[in-house]
Amino acid sequence: MFAAIAGAHGQIARRLTRLLVAGGDEVVGLIRNPDHVGDVEADGARAIVLDLESANAEEVADAIQGTDAVVFAAGAGPGSGEVRKDTVDRAAAVLLADAAQAAGVRRYVLVSSYGVDAMRDGATPDGMDPVFVAYLRAKLAAEEELLGRALGGAFELAVLRPGGLTDEPGAGTVSLERSLPRGQVSRDDVAAVVAALLRAPALLPAEEDPVLELMAGEEPVEAAVTRSLTPAPAA
Repeated sequence: MFAAIAGAHGQIARRLTRLLVAGGDEVVGLIRNPDHVGDVEADGARAIVLDLESANAEEVADAIQGTDAVVFAAGAGPGSGEVRKDTVDRAAAVLLADAAQAAGVRRYVLVSSYGVDAMRDGATPDGMDPVFVAYLRAKLAAEEELLGRALGGAFELAVLRPGGLTDEPGAGTVSLERSLPRGQVSRDDVAAVVAALLRAPALLPAEEDPVLELMAGEEPVEAAVTRSLTPAPAA
């Protein structure tokens, strides 16, 4: 498999790159900062410096040409304001979708966030930091845009909503469901789930709901992903 990772210098993305490369897969990593090229190459990926806030779809399509799948693991990051939550967490994810369609890439995995459902219908939870509200709204908008495209047959889609992220060593076991109580999960295990989604023979059709919430749990990663991608029995 040949995968492109947007935000390849992020903590989950770097773990994912190393997992994929160790398994014999090829990775191209899209990064904004040229200072990060060495790290991404050390992880085993081919690094391409491309700012998704200023690039156009044609430039991104050229960068991901020939890949089997794309992963959006980019983010505006801590310290960024409400504007960049939109330009990165929403607009850059949509730009990657534009590029994937132009390049004929057939699988898209979006790393989203637990809690986005609280933003539906313009809701603003009491006491929540406005920047975090902007982040969740941007993630929800990206999910909805990509789901619409997947329903239209543009690509296979998986949306992963991890809980609170930790740097604990991966357990290799998770809880992966359509809906879960709030919890935490290690970045190692998030990367392992994304790798398993990329390597799966097929994702569920978009109409069967491609959104998966992810927390620490007791089910081995491969078994959890396989079960989650098994179509529901006909009524």
